[in-house]
Amino acid sequence: MPTLLLRLAGPMQSWGTTSRFDQRDTGKEPSKSGVIGLLAAASGIDRDEWTDLNPLTELTMGVRHDRPGVPRHDYQTAGQGTEEVVSFEGEIQIRSRMILANGKYPSGEHLGEGVQSYRHYLADATFLVGLEGHDRALLVKCEAALRNPVWPLALGRKSYVPSEPIWLENGLLEAPLKTALARWPWIASPRKWEEPPEMLLVSFDSDDGSGVLKMDQPLLSFAERRFGARFVRSEWIPFPREDAHVSA
Repeated sequence: MPTLLLRLAGPMQSWGTTSRFDQRDTGKEPSKSGVIGLLAAASGIDRDEWTDLNPLTELTMGVRHDRPGVPRHDYQTAGQGTEEVVSFEGEIQIRSRMILANGKYPSGEHLGEGVQSYRHYLADATFLVGLEGHDRALLVKCEAALRNPVWPLALGRKSYVPSEPIWLENGLLEAPLKTALARWPWIASPRKWEEPPEMLLVSFDSDDGSGVLKMDQPLLSFAERRFGARFVRSEWIPFPREDAHVSA
């Protein structure tokens, strides 16, 4: 069964699945909804479109943690300041610079409170992602789209751009998902102070319902924002010290 491999590397990545309002989380690895969103952006699939998106959601996904990254967060504020406004009668008034959702400015005891937001992300992470499916033609189209994407690609948030191409040369393999992830060479180049690990953590879609429950399986178009359950099982594999010999 063919498998398409992707390289997700960048100084900042965020793969949230439970974000609400001013708290933006991130998982420890790429979410399936996030990876499918990458393919949709590369293919030019609109957020309201489900017919073209549905085949992508049926792919089986696996993730290899070549460099797990370091959890970090940004602290951001909006609308904290105030300003002086001169009315038509010449009276000086103090109001917030932030307009509320109803189109009005805060007043009274809420003047200048603003919004505080914590944005969590992974710093310096590198993941090898595999997508397995029966339809090789679909994976060929995905590979071509990643080489020449219709829309800009990002690692979970628009400002988190990849530091290396997501597309991998010869990354479409005639091999099962687990074999492809186990044999592909390490994609996180070691630093002078860093030794390659002895083992690498990999996560796979679980068919038997075992593992960790994640709510990142797209059920409708991204405009609908409806996601279902997916079970993910993790294991450790030996570090791939030799070049891959998997046929492309």
